[in-house]
Amino acid sequence: MRIALVSPPWLPVPPPAYGGTEAVIDRLARGFAENGHHVVLFATGDSTCPVQTRWAFPEAMAERMGNAVVEIHHVANAYRELADVGGFDIVHDHTLVGPLLSARYPELTVVTTNHGPFDRELSSLYRSVTPRVSVVAISDHHARSATDVPISAVIRHGLNLAEFPVGAGDGGYFLYLGRMTPEKGARTAALVARRAGVPLVIAAKCREPAEQDYFEREVRPLLGGDVEFVGEVGGAEKIRLLGGARALLNPITWPEPFGLVMIEALACGTPVLAFPQGSAPEIVDHGVTGFLCDDATEMELAVGRVDELDRRSCRRAAEQSFSTHRMVHEHLALYDSLLARKEDPQRRHSTAVGRLVPTSAIVPAIVDQLPA
Repeated sequence: MRIALVSPPWLPVPPPAYGGTEAVIDRLARGFAENGHHVVLFATGDSTCPVQTRWAFPEAMAERMGNAVVEIHHVANAYRELADVGGFDIVHDHTLVGPLLSARYPELTVVTTNHGPFDRELSSLYRSVTPRVSVVAISDHHARSATDVPISAVIRHGLNLAEFPVGAGDGGYFLYLGRMTPEKGARTAALVARRAGVPLVIAAKCREPAEQDYFEREVRPLLGGDVEFVGEVGGAEKIRLLGGARALLNPITWPEPFGLVMIEALACGTPVLAFPQGSAPEIVDHGVTGFLCDDATEMELAVGRVDELDRRSCRRAAEQSFSTHRMVHEHLALYDSLLARKEDPQRRHSTAVGRLVPTSAIVPAIVDQLPA
């Protein structure tokens, strides 16, 4: 099979530190190639994923993250190249704008994964491109929240488990790992640790102005003593922190579609203490691989119970449910089913393009003004 993957232009593939979407794309690209498929990745020029890579921007555009013109330029060049080269069986687009733009290329079979919540705006976007574009959700909760958006498959993220060795949890600390935003719960984690009288290491992305403001107002005043902020981590340092932690504190307060940090912790044998938001109940087996806590008070009590949990059970859960092998093969099964449907004239959708919202007409108009 010839598979094209389109990554957002904000970070290289794989990312050097924080970057869940790009990490997933990297694992998919490697997994497809290892299974004998021809893979082309459209990302940024500083990507190091070992597959054929094309780009519009030589370096990741992190400083302009979210800029619509940047993303449109990126995906416009991606689809031009893919159409010019031709012969692709599947284009799996992980951007927001790309699925809208793909209406200009009806010969391409396009799949897209929504890595964000199905809120009002994103639901409207994805409704506008189905059934011409197949939409993948990343948890059962995520799919249930996709009001009136047809979901072609639920495929949870996975890890290359060989990269996440089981740690002994002997560092003596609890860990918060994520972004420095209110909904991710860094302040709550710090308060829980202080009240429970345990050390906490906070490792968090804190680059954007909103993240820095939240850190200065809500988190920095809680630092000191046994609460330490070590900044953004990746690679070997992230794995070391996960393996040494007694448990991961993940007091999220938003319906997170999928929590990669939770399965990374489980892979390292580290239990997870989380609020039961979004996908957390699908990842954490209460009383076995962690505790689902209704509020900060419950989480504080759960801190004192982590020694009841078996780190081997955490690793076993990751092996059984959250491997890259499983994720890759579920994607390939979806692709096979879509191609079989495409070859059956009686199962084709004939009215898809007519369902597009006006945005899909605006994007191609902008694209026509962009340089190649």
